[in-house]
Amino acid sequence: MVSPLRVGVAGLGTVGASVIRLLQRQDGALTARTGRAIRVTGVSARDKARERGLDLAGVRFFDDPIDLARSPDIDLFVELMGGDEGAARTAVEAALGAGKSVVTANKALLAKHGLALAALAEEKHVALAYEASVAGGIPIVKTLREGLAGNEITRVYGILNGTCNYILSRMELEGLSFEACLKDAQRLGYAEADPTFDIGGFDTAHKLAILASLAFGAKIDADAISIEGIEGVTLADLKAAEELGFRVKLLGVAQRTPHGVEQRVHPTMVRRTSSIAQVMGVLNAVTIDADAVKELTLVGPGAGGDATASAVVADIADIARGVRSQPFGLPMAQLSAARRPEMQRHEGGYYIRLAVHDRAGAFAAIAGRMAQRRISLESIMQKGLPEKGENGASSAVPVILITHATSEKLLREALDDIVSDGFLAEKPQVIRIERG
Repeated sequence: MVSPLRVGVAGLGTVGASVIRLLQRQDGALTARTGRAIRVTGVSARDKARERGLDLAGVRFFDDPIDLARSPDIDLFVELMGGDEGAARTAVEAALGAGKSVVTANKALLAKHGLALAALAEEKHVALAYEASVAGGIPIVKTLREGLAGNEITRVYGILNGTCNYILSRMELEGLSFEACLKDAQRLGYAEADPTFDIGGFDTAHKLAILASLAFGAKIDADAISIEGIEGVTLADLKAAEELGFRVKLLGVAQRTPHGVEQRVHPTMVRRTSSIAQVMGVLNAVTIDADAVKELTLVGPGAGGDATASAVVADIADIARGVRSQPFGLPMAQLSAARRPEMQRHEGGYYIRLAVHDRAGAFAAIAGRMAQRRISLESIMQKGLPEKGENGASSAVPVILITHATSEKLLREALDDIVSDGFLAEKPQVIRIERG
């Protein structure tokens, strides 16, 4: 008879507690599906006395997660503590070094140390599984690594942060300011007291680095990502997007280019008719462009105890079956070095919002500057009447430009010239357009 898979869980917060409940609730089904019983035999948390509503009878408590990771009483170490250094990193390294498989939901740890951890897992012939690290309950890691193994992927992009999607959705649908929506997201627990990691695009970048490595067989490289957050998106931009047939989303985009794999995180205009534009609130979504399946979009909850626990338990079940996939889809020796094409090389369409001084010749000069850089304009619109200055004189005219595909370098040069010409009352707003 096959012996049970003995599991140690480090971190008994929302996700850790949900993992244990799910394993207990689905005990019979998991045993039937994997051919092996799964038993939690050890746990570690900062506060042993805290009431968590869990049945931990017969489960040994470890004050130090590193001791749990090395314990001969477990076969599999589940890291749910978070953080890219400290106890999380040391405990995962200890478990792998002791020849134990690891399941983690820690995207920050993987983005920073994923290559070294994957190499250690390969050396010890154990699994490093991390389905829950990207997009919560959406099985995107297995889809890229296994489900689409016969495809050549050209682009993967998505809504990878529920906090940002919630804020942008509320702003658009209810006409609320960014500040009001952020405050509400904090009240509901969608955003932290310091929301910089989410709204600044850094959380999305960590997840994108993992997806890019899986999709393109490249070494994970979070430092190669160009990052912009959503702090500068205004109601005026959302209203203009709606009129133009777009919706604004914070996207993480990784795509193959002649110069390497381009990775970027930024507010993006997507066609309202696209699948990803329909994803509202705290949901996540990932779209994959590939040669055989063409376009595939997966949508689901990107966070929350049960959704994330679902992904963690899926990895535990794989290990119980004896499945050990290469962490990033290929043997470490076959991963290519990450190439970092500069964002200046990026080519695409752009939305540009300008506050133009109401002066004769201003519009012609702006169009001329664009023409000098060979930037073709798809449309140019004046939005409303000129704004009034303190003395009642017309001060600025809101103008929106939509460009055909052009390079980031040429666009930025043209805008620098327009700013230098003195025709603008404020810094230009630029949002990239992602063609679906």
